[in-house]
Amino acid sequence: MSEHTIKLAWKRTSPDFNYDTYNRTHVIAFGDNGKICASASPEFHGDPQCLDPEQAFVMSLSSCHMLTFLAVASKKGFVVDEYLDFATAELGKNKDGKLAVVKIVLKPEVAFSAKNAPAAEDFRMLHDRAHKGCIIANSIPGCIEMVIEPTMQLRDD
Repeated sequence: MSEHTIKLAWKRTSPDFNYDTYNRTHVIAFGDNGKICASASPEFHGDPQCLDPEQAFVMSLSSCHMLTFLAVASKKGFVVDEYLDFATAELGKNKDGKLAVVKIVLKPEVAFSAKNAPAAEDFRMLHDRAHKGCIIANSIPGCIEMVIEPTMQLRDD
């Protein structure tokens, strides 16, 4: 199996360590030179210009679903030209009454080459297989509600 690592670095920049004023911004490094500005979400005193953990969570699920979808579509002989997703994570109380991501909705818009496009039932099957094969989705079973609302476009070759 593989191992996936990041380096997270935070340093206090405020004169005090008061909850309302200390900085939340930090850097997440990955790979050889990749870096992401990260912070808490704005409602928790974070920087809205940086990625928050909830966005990172929905991003990882959306990305994993897309990559799995592309692999399945390719192996089935379908030609994907473009894939966009407008994903949302919803916060709420979980079954234990704790604040959590309780629902994620993926809204992928997929454009196929008209000559190699799936029928509607095959399109749904591709998303079902992508969901079942997604490592991130398989890591969180039963924890959240996940909804996939795909739309398909055909492109002339």
